[in-house]
Amino acid sequence: MRKLIITALMATMAFPAMASAQSQGEVRRDRQDLRQEQRQLNRAYRSGDRREIRDQREDVRDARQELREDRRDRNRQWGRNDWRGYRQGNRALYARGNWNAPFRYTQFRTGIRIAPNYYGSRYFITDPGRYRLRNAGFNQRWVRHYNDVLLVDTRRGIVMDVIRNFYW
Repeated sequence: MRKLIITALMATMAFPAMASAQSQGEVRRDRQDLRQEQRQLNRAYRSGDRREIRDQREDVRDARQELREDRRDRNRQWGRNDWRGYRQGNRALYARGNWNAPFRYTQFRTGIRIAPNYYGSRYFITDPGRYRLRNAGFNQRWVRHYNDVLLVDTRRGIVMDVIRNFYW
């Protein structure tokens, strides 16, 4: 009985990872298709045939659209509100714990610039997927600030997103 329960738990944990890998693979393939279409467009420009250039432009436009749609689907799968339902069933993961910063709590809002000591490496959330947060972009990090979670552009120090009362 115990082995059956452990196997079932492992299967439920593996399924979202497989779905994520599949959508990530689709995005990768679409990116490769887009590069291929752009190469063919460059060849068409070199040949100088107007009809071929027009056809290749349409192909590049279609490849870009497919890439955008797959990225949008992937972001929906790991979207902003995905963590809310997950948090209800996994309260221990979102428990606040014995955590305090050496500075006072400040309620940040999107678009303001904050000091580097608020988003230092000790406040980074190293695995945002564990909390069902979307992946941070280039030069962006999810940062814990008391019960809130901030998405910060680490290069400029600008708050990109704020999720209030993320932790219990």
